[in-house]
Amino acid sequence: MVSISYEEFSLANGLNVIIHEDHTTPIAAVNVWYHVGSKNEDPGRTGFAHLFEHVMFEGSKHHNHGYFEPLQRVGAVLNGSTTPDRTNYWENVPSNYLELALWLQSDRMGFLLEALDQQRFDIQRDVVKNERRQSYENRPYGMTHLTLQPIVFPTPHPYSWPTIGSQEDLDSANLEDVQAFFKHYYSPSNASIAIVGDVVTSDVKRLVEKYFGDIPPGPTINRIGRMDSNLKGQVSLTMMDKVKLKRLNLVWPSVPMFDKNEAALSVLGVILGDGKSSRLNQLLVHEKQIAHDVHVFNHPQEIAGEFHIQVTANPGQSLEQIEDLIFKELEKLRKEEPKDEELKRAKNRIQSFHVSQLEKFGGFGGRADLLNEYKIFGGNPDLINSDIERYMSIASQEISTAANLELGEDHVRLSVIPEDSRKSITTSIDRSNMPRPGQAPMFTPPIPKRR
Repeated sequence: MVSISYEEFSLANGLNVIIHEDHTTPIAAVNVWYHVGSKNEDPGRTGFAHLFEHVMFEGSKHHNHGYFEPLQRVGAVLNGSTTPDRTNYWENVPSNYLELALWLQSDRMGFLLEALDQQRFDIQRDVVKNERRQSYENRPYGMTHLTLQPIVFPTPHPYSWPTIGSQEDLDSANLEDVQAFFKHYYSPSNASIAIVGDVVTSDVKRLVEKYFGDIPPGPTINRIGRMDSNLKGQVSLTMMDKVKLKRLNLVWPSVPMFDKNEAALSVLGVILGDGKSSRLNQLLVHEKQIAHDVHVFNHPQEIAGEFHIQVTANPGQSLEQIEDLIFKELEKLRKEEPKDEELKRAKNRIQSFHVSQLEKFGGFGGRADLLNEYKIFGGNPDLINSDIERYMSIASQEISTAANLELGEDHVRLSVIPEDSRKSITTSIDRSNMPRPGQAPMFTPPIPKRR
C-alpha cells in the first residue's frame, strides 16, 4: 500500500492546512472542507448548508462573478457537495494556476457576504428548489430517501431532515437568516484545506498565509456528539410511485464512523449484497431470478449510521417472498460465521476501492478529500495510511457479532409499489354487458326523376 506523506499546520486564525507533494503529473488539487452540514441547521430552517454550496459558486467581493468560468478557462475541473456533516469545495487545476484557486477559495471564505444580495439569494434558492424537484420529487423512487430519513432518525435527531431541505423552509428563509448561518460556520477556524499534487510545500505555505492569513476566525461551535436513533421496533410503510417495478427498502439505524462495529458492518454489507458474487445477488437475481437488482451498504456518518438493503423485484414477483429470503440470509449470518472465501472477497473489494481513491489527487474521494475527511472526522489525517487496517483485520466472528448487535428488530421497511396509471371512475350503470341493437330502421329510397 502506498504511504501518503504530508505536512500539516494551522494558521493563527485556526485554518488547518494539509500539504502532500506528488510530482507525477502537473496537477494541483485544492480541497476545502467546512465542518458544517445539514445537521447543524434548526428545524424550520433546513436546507441552508446546501443552499450555501450553490451560493458560494456565484461570486464574492473581489470576484463578483461565477467561479466556474475563470477556472474552466484554464482547464480546471471543480465541484462541491454537502452532507449532513460537512460541506466541501474542490478544484483540480494545472499546477501553475494554484494561486488562482487559492485566491478564489479564500475570497469566498472571507468576503462572500459582500456579494450576496437579495437577487442572487432568490435565484439560488429557486435553483435548489428545482434541484429538489429533479432529484427527488420527480425522479423514479426519488421520494424514498425523503420518506425514510424522518422514520429512521425520528425527531429531534438532526439527521431527521434531508440535506436538501424542504420547499417550505426554503420559501420561508430570508437573507438575514442565511447571512447569520454563514457568519457562524464558514470561517477558517471551522475549515480544513488540503493541497495535493505538483506543488512545493514552502511555496504553498507562503500562498496560504498570503490569501487566508488575514481572514478572522469564527465563533466557537458547539459540536454534536454521538446521537443514536431512538427508533424502536419495526416501522412498515408503503409508498406509491410512477415506476414499473416494485422495490423493497430495509434500513437499520447503525453506528457512526470509527465505532468498534462499523468496519464489521461494512464488510457484512459487501458479503450480503455488494457485487454479483454476494449472497443476495446470487440468491435473488441469479438462482431464483425474482429480483432485478440488489444493493446493500453500510453508511456510517459522524454521529450515527444507517445500514441499507434495497431490492428491486422482477415483474410479477412478491416483495414478501423477497423479504422472507433476506431475513433468512441475515439469520444465517447471525448464527454462522461467513466462509473464508466470502470474507476474502469482501476485503479485496474494500481494499480495491481504497486504492482507487488514492490514485486520484483530487475530486470526490481523492487524496485531498480523504486527508480532510480523516482530519475533520477522525482528528488525524494520517488515518489515510492506516484506517484500511480496521477492515483488513476483521475476523469472521466479528461479522456475526455485528449482525446480532446492529441488525435487529429496530428497522424500517418501505415498499414502493407502482401506481396504476388508469384512473378509477365511478359509474351508475353496468358496463360489463354489450349493448344489443335497437329496432331495425325502415329505409325507403327516393325514386329518381329523369328530365
